[in-house]
Amino acid sequence: MFRHWALASRPQQLLSQCRQFSTTHIALARTLNPSPPATSTKWTPNSIRTGLIARKRGMTVIWDDHGARVPVTVLQLENCQVTKNIVHVRPDRTEYHAVQLGASDRPKRTTTHQMRGHFRKAQVKPKYIVKEFPITPDAHVPVGTTLSAIHFVPGQFVDVIADSIGKGFQGTMKRWNFKGLRASHGVSVSHRSAGATGQHQDPGRVWPGKKMAGRLGGERTTIQNLPVVRVDTTLDLIFVKGAVPGVDDAHVLVRDAKKKMLCLASANQAKGLYESVLPKGVDDLPFPAGTKEMVQSLPPVVEAPSKRTSPFIPRE
Repeated sequence: MFRHWALASRPQQLLSQCRQFSTTHIALARTLNPSPPATSTKWTPNSIRTGLIARKRGMTVIWDDHGARVPVTVLQLENCQVTKNIVHVRPDRTEYHAVQLGASDRPKRTTTHQMRGHFRKAQVKPKYIVKEFPITPDAHVPVGTTLSAIHFVPGQFVDVIADSIGKGFQGTMKRWNFKGLRASHGVSVSHRSAGATGQHQDPGRVWPGKKMAGRLGGERTTIQNLPVVRVDTTLDLIFVKGAVPGVDDAHVLVRDAKKKMLCLASANQAKGLYESVLPKGVDDLPFPAGTKEMVQSLPPVVEAPSKRTSPFIPRE
């Protein structure tokens, strides 16, 4: 009886407390589960775009407008689509933003039920590979968007990440570039040996991390600062100068170069060197991503101009 009388005597106070409790929990829920912010259409030096999932098709050579021979690796996109936008709040209240991509369509019968539901929610076909790329909050891409090779502009630099070719168990000469022992006098059947690996009685053991024979290759490798030479928008081909890790037809991750693109752009912006924010010959980058819709207004092949003088013109 006393409890009912107390509730009837102060209804407004209890109502205000309930409103305050509800408002606090709603604000906390919004903080823990923030919605992806609206994306802008202009790239800034502080923006980090998503990368792409491509397949290494092999190496070839092309000739630039001066006739110089350039060795390139051909990367091809296979229906690379956005499957999810990720926003995670860390324990220190900072936010982690990422774009999840899927590439290379696979049959539905070989896809697990869990991944079928994931792809069905994104309204895309099942994929062989799914990876996520960290981005800035302004670089989110709508789910279901199909990305194109024009995402990377000829003339810019990219980092390529892949698993290197496995070499199996190899000796110290091939694995660590050891010199080996003498090939003529004084050595018997030990020409490619590693030599001594221990010390005297003190310490009397082999130090951890000693370079010895072991398995070589088959590791996640990043090749940095590869220039994009040409882009074929019809076949979704990206031609990058130089070698790329991995076997042919292996999946590789391609992103904007951290050193020669992201770090250099923000540093030059802070110094006021606005003409050096992007590499020479690159005016702007597709933002937040290069999509199939952009291809319709571009030529089928886009090639970067040569950054060197003609080797056939004599120097003055």
